[in-house]
Order: sequence, then C-alpha cells, then structure tokens
Amino acid sequence: MASILVLVLIFIFNLIAFALAMAAEQRRSTARVVPDAENNYTYCVYDSDIATGYGVGALLFLMVSQAVVAVASKCLCCGRALHPGGPRFCALILFLSSWVTFVIAESCLLAGSVENAYHTKYRTLFVDNPPSCQTLRKGVFGAGAAFVFFTALLSEIYYISFCKARDVTIAKEPSIGMSSYP
Repeated sequence: MASILVLVLIFIFNLIAFALAMAAEQRRSTARVVPDAENNYTYCVYDSDIATGYGVGALLFLMVSQAVVAVASKCLCCGRALHPGGPRFCALILFLSSWVTFVIAESCLLAGSVENAYHTKYRTLFVDNPPSCQTLRKGVFGAGAAFVFFTALLSEIYYISFCKARDVTIAKEPSIGMSSYP
C-alpha cells in the first residue's frame, strides 16, 4: 500500500511549485524606454523582478518533491527487487517519464528565472535608435508550469505503481502433499 503521507507531500510540493510557476508567468518583468533628465540619452527601466523569485521558488519546490519521491521509492534501483509483472513495467516507464518531464520543467524554470533577471544596462544617444529592452518571452514560465503538472501527475502514479510492484504477494501453489513421511 502506498504511503498516504508521501502522496500528500508530493502533491503539496508540486501544487506549490505549479502555483509559483503560474505566478511567475503573470508577473514577468516588463521594460520601457525613458529619457534622462537632460533628454540626451534614453535607457531601459524595468519594473518588479518578483517573477525571478517565483521561478526559483517553483524550481526548488519541484526539486524537493522529486527528492521525496526518489527517497521514498529508493530511486527504483536500491532496496529489494520489485516483483515481475505489469506494475513493475509501469513503474519503470513512469519513473523514466517523470524524470524526463522533471528535467524539462527545471530547465524552463531556470532559463526563465535567469532571463527574467537579465536587464540591459546601456544607454543610447537620443538621436540613435532606442535601446533594445530585453524581456523574457511570454510562455516560458507557463511551459515550466505545464511540465510541473506533468511531473506531478507522473510521479504520483509512479509511486503508486512502485508500491504495487513492491507489495505484490506471491500466491502459493497448491501442493499435493507427496512427502516421504506419512
């Protein structure tokens, strides 16, 4: 039987990671070009940088969730062997799939956080073209949130399937009772 505590922990950590990734998508940095006091130069002014913190928070909560699954299932490679059959095959496929989606989610969240924190710092003359105020593209944190959701779904099902494969009871075959002693 799968541990309810582990399932609840995985769910809560993944839910927080998903919420933080969605909040980061909504609060991405925006920039505007403003002239200086003498109107000689223009430069970029960025608004709040809170999305970077949300993205890093989502990254960390997702990492903790994946660590909880790995420790609870002994990373599928340590501990006693799983019983052969359908649950073991499902556990293996779900294990690999959850790690693939985890890596993609972490990559999106990390790239989004780094790119959101980047601010152009140069100025241009007023007669030149205005500076390129680089901002994060729309949807990077959203893609991270989607993969957080997929990771959550796959890791929950993986843990349940792992527990089924671990706890399978082997039915004893009926014996005829052919022994040398009466």
